[in-house]
Amino acid sequence: MELHGFAGRSLDELRSLAPEGCTLLHVCPPEELTLQADPVLLRNILNNLLSNAIKYSPHGGSVTLRTWHDDQSVTLEVTDQGIGIPKEDQARLFQSFHRAGNTAGIRGTGLGLVILKHAVDLHGGEVDFWSEVGQGSRFTVRLPRQP
Repeated sequence: MELHGFAGRSLDELRSLAPEGCTLLHVCPPEELTLQADPVLLRNILNNLLSNAIKYSPHGGSVTLRTWHDDQSVTLEVTDQGIGIPKEDQARLFQSFHRAGNTAGIRGTGLGLVILKHAVDLHGGEVDFWSEVGQGSRFTVRLPRQP
């Protein structure tokens, strides 16, 4: 499958969820990027990354989806300027039903990142993140180009 178009369509489908004035960007190299992946699982990965970034972003913030590759893997990176994840919650981020302490009043189930991690694991990939309260978060998913 061709990743850039697939990822761009996912971003476009979620555009209506963005707060007023929130900018959504897709940054990718000009060449096509193909990989072997389950399209349902890949859509799930993208939707969870992007919908979380949008949900926790302020009015006037930005969400950036970057895609790139090397010979062995493709990388999806979503960066936001949202509320960030407190350090004390980061170790449990991929546990079922865990929600960060600063998300009261924001709808969610505590399952999105669990589902994302499972989909990444099924592809033989890895996910990591950086987050700072008040500055935002960056989630990076690496998937092998060939399973």
